Amino acid sequence: MLAKQKYRLLKDILRGYPSILVALSGGVDSALLLGAAIDALGPGNVLAVNFHAAIHGAGELTGVQELAAHLNCRLAVFEDEGLLDNPAFCANPPNRCYICKRIILSQLQTLAGQQGLAAVAEGSNADDAGDYRPGMQAVRELQVLSPLLDAGLTKQEIRQLARELGLPVWNKPSSPCLCSRIPYGSPITVAKLRQIEAGERFLHEAGFPEVRLRHHGSIARIEIPAEQMAELLRPPVLSKVQSCLRNLGFQYVTLDLHGLRSGSLDEILKEARNSGNHAPA
Repeated sequence: MLAKQKYRLLKDILRGYPSILVALSGGVDSALLLGAAIDALGPGNVLAVNFHAAIHGAGELTGVQELAAHLNCRLAVFEDEGLLDNPAFCANPPNRCYICKRIILSQLQTLAGQQGLAAVAEGSNADDAGDYRPGMQAVRELQVLSPLLDAGLTKQEIRQLARELGLPVWNKPSSPCLCSRIPYGSPITVAKLRQIEAGERFLHEAGFPEVRLRHHGSIARIEIPAEQMAELLRPPVLSKVQSCLRNLGFQYVTLDLHGLRSGSLDEILKEARNSGNHAPA
């Protein structure tokens, strides 16, 4: 099925509900979902909601507000301060995303009920079905809609459609929450999150738009696309990166020679499952 056919199917799925709340992260997936919902139901029957917490970069909210303005959509922002008070979440177990998603989606469902909206939708796509996504358990338990997934839309098709529809985030790099940079079992703290945020912001400004700064205690592990490694290793650039990350509190600064990849911290879980050992608690 062609991407445009899937987009028509997406709108047909959305038309099955008189009104809808769209969880808007600011990335291309939720942006396309929001645009399709407005197209299918009209702006008066759609509410975009962004859940903003310490686990997100400070600049992300601005992008969400600009996107909502571009789509002329109603936007509500949840400023959450309680997630990092949850000991189960902060312990950073392998199902951390389930705990987080359950908390967020429960709040969005409550808001949808208060606003008289018929359903809550989130932006998982067809490619996510093959990844380690414990948060999808919460989506199923709470009966939250995943219309992009139901329409069979892949990430590549979503970017293609977003570009054709003029969405400004069509080529925005994926950027999971900052907790995804901390290995499972290593506690999540505000201090670690701010270290990661500041380090990645510096690397972005240094010319590396796609980057993950993995936090291994005193070690910073940089993931960037393999073709950009030579640029990072140029003495003037390398010196500035080392200086910045050392000033942020990292004792050692490393470059991951495997390059940038999604979910690299999940690799230990896969190895544990394959070997029959238990995953880290």
